[in-house]
Amino acid sequence: MKTKEGDNVKLKALLAEAEERAAKIITAKMDAQQARIEEKAGEGNPDIRGEMAAHTRTALARVVGLGALKYADLAQNRNLDYVFSWDKLLAFDGNTAPYLQNAYVRIRAIFRKAGLESAPKAEVILGEPAELALAAKLLDFADSVLIVAEEYRPHYLCQYLFELATLFHKFYESCPVLSAADAVRGSRLVLCDVTARTLHRGLNLLGIGVVEQM
Repeated sequence: MKTKEGDNVKLKALLAEAEERAAKIITAKMDAQQARIEEKAGEGNPDIRGEMAAHTRTALARVVGLGALKYADLAQNRNLDYVFSWDKLLAFDGNTAPYLQNAYVRIRAIFRKAGLESAPKAEVILGEPAELALAAKLLDFADSVLIVAEEYRPHYLCQYLFELATLFHKFYESCPVLSAADAVRGSRLVLCDVTARTLHRGLNLLGIGVVEQM
């Protein structure tokens, strides 16, 4: 493989650098989160950096770093060349594995806060545009996988998952889940749960893992 500077890179070194760069990004995110906690509530708050053991952070960096590398390759049309960029493939926005993994993390955080492992049995009520868009996209998953299998083009699945994650983030911003009325709360938890399972399954088909928190 060659970088955008034209340098040849051995796979072993590439994988190691992916983990190292991911670890730095994760540490920076944790530092920023800790700063927000301290600013909001003052002294005496738990240090989230200390709570996450070193081996856990190492495992997290591995999943994020290697996932980012795999996704960057699979997300490209195989008939086209692309420029390798660490900044792009490890970004937490755009069509990247960290962006998708972060959507999954957000959903799992909702369920941890609610004290639930999975969604309750509830009728799905679709009233808001963001709910309708997310639900419609979830229904497209099986067809997307079928097309990928028939045409041997994994970038179609990457595009589907990116669009799904984008719609979830819009839903997350515009449709409160845990503070909603009981019937709406249950419905939105179901949407969150199905989205998480779809992201998990889709990334798994690409050989990419997910994490519960970061």
